[in-house]
Amino acid sequence: MTTFASFWRHGSNTLLLVLALALAALFATHALGFAAASLGAIAIGALVFFVSEYTTHRFMLHATPQKNAFVLKLQHRLHYDHHVNPSELGLLFLPVWFVIPVAALTLAIYFAATRNWNTSAALLLGSVLGLLWYEWVHYVAHIPFVPKTPFGRWIKKYHLWHHFKNERMWFGVTNPSMDIVGRTYARVDEIDRSDTTRVLFPK
Repeated sequence: MTTFASFWRHGSNTLLLVLALALAALFATHALGFAAASLGAIAIGALVFFVSEYTTHRFMLHATPQKNAFVLKLQHRLHYDHHVNPSELGLLFLPVWFVIPVAALTLAIYFAATRNWNTSAALLLGSVLGLLWYEWVHYVAHIPFVPKTPFGRWIKKYHLWHHFKNERMWFGVTNPSMDIVGRTYARVDEIDRSDTTRVLFPK
C-alpha cells in the first residue's frame, strides 16, 4: 500500500488522474458526446502516446546538450539527472509545469486534426491514460518492488538494461515494440556495457 500511495505523492501523477477523471465525467454527464467510435478514439490516443513514449525518449530526452542555459537546465531536469540518480523519485516523474502545457498542446493538435471536440477529448483521454500507465511502469522499474506478472518482471529488467547496461538501447518503458521498429532492441548479452549510462554526455 505504501508503494501505491507514494506514486501519487510525486510528479504530476495526481494531476493526470484528475484530468482523466474530469474527461470521463464530461462524457458521463453528456457535456461531451460519447459514441462507440469514442472507444476507438481512446485506444488511438493511447497508441499515439505509446509511439511518442519511444520517440520522445530516444530523440528528445537523449538529445545532445544544448548551449542555451535554459534548455540545458530543462534537459537535466527532464532526463539527464534521472540517469545520474535513477532511484531519486523527485527526478523520476514528469513535473506538473511540463505536463500542463504538453497536455494543452496535445489537445490542440488533436483538435486541429479532427475539428471535433468530442473526438479530441477522447483522444486526449487515451493519451493521458497511456501516460499514467507509463509513469506507473517506470516507477515500478526504479523501486524495490517485484511485479506480480512475468511480463511485469521482464519489462522492469528491460528498462534497467537501458540504465545500467547501455543507454543507447532499450528506449521503450512500457513495451519493446518501438525498439524493434527503431532497431534499438537486442538481447542483453549481445550489447557491450556502456561507460556513459549515468553521465550521458560527459564533458
